[in-house]
Amino acid sequence: MKSGSKLERILQAGHFAFTGEVGPPRGCNVQALKEKISHLKGHVDAANVTDNQTAVVRLSSWAASLICLQEGVEPNFQMVCRDRNRLAMQADILGASAHGIRNMLCLSGDHQVFGDHPQAKGVFDIDSIQLLAMVKGMRDDSAFQSGGGIDEAPKMFIGAAANPFAEPFEWRIHRLAKKISAGADFIQTQCVYNMDKAREWVKQANDLGLTEKASLLMGITPMKSVGMARYMQSKVPGMEVPEAIIRRLREAGKQNVAEEGIKIACEQIQEFKEMPGVAGIHLMAIEWEHRVPEIAERAGMLPRPEV
Repeated sequence: MKSGSKLERILQAGHFAFTGEVGPPRGCNVQALKEKISHLKGHVDAANVTDNQTAVVRLSSWAASLICLQEGVEPNFQMVCRDRNRLAMQADILGASAHGIRNMLCLSGDHQVFGDHPQAKGVFDIDSIQLLAMVKGMRDDSAFQSGGGIDEAPKMFIGAAANPFAEPFEWRIHRLAKKISAGADFIQTQCVYNMDKAREWVKQANDLGLTEKASLLMGITPMKSVGMARYMQSKVPGMEVPEAIIRRLREAGKQNVAEEGIKIACEQIQEFKEMPGVAGIHLMAIEWEHRVPEIAERAGMLPRPEV
């Protein structure tokens, strides 16, 4: 489908993909954003640019994506269904493509009640699966959702998110199948800590032939502290952090806990590199972008292929 996306070329060539993430600032501090991006340049194939993540107002995803492009990092433009109706969504998709943004991740978005404007009206005009179908129709059929024709279709490599751990577990693989059927070219998962469950989920995806239809990138977030691990275990919906992970972090001691977190992340990356059906890693180093080069090096992800 040739979107012009480097990430697409990496995956089509059979290379093990490595994507990162940057969160836009809570203001217009472009220099802070450029600093984050600088740590990813040359180390990732693309960088997700979040869209008002956790329902907190930030610099817009498309604007931060343009800065990524200017700084030499291919962006993966995120769009949530919470904040826009389908008119605004389609307009922003056209605008992003017109400016050379070639990857897009379609998300429902965290509910506004969890953010800094809990009284805001959630739009949710369409859901993430309908958004996937809408983008695919715009790209492949040169048609708006209304059926009207598009003068020049947007070029987008279309992504979706998946959470292998939310309950009921047995339904997660069927939701993944719906997203791929709707139009997802690649999938990025929630951060993985329960490797047993991740292995089973990937096996299910292989058995259903889903990994032949879309590229599966498994999410990795290095733990910085025991407190972070406990918070993710008890407070983040759909997150599973085994006690064995917390025990390793605790036994490492306060001085070495971050090092142990990176070690665990690198071990996971190594296993995923050898796991049939896994096409890459999505590294979410939350406010730890400066450690991405080290993690990429230690996990054997460098140098990144030129395509």
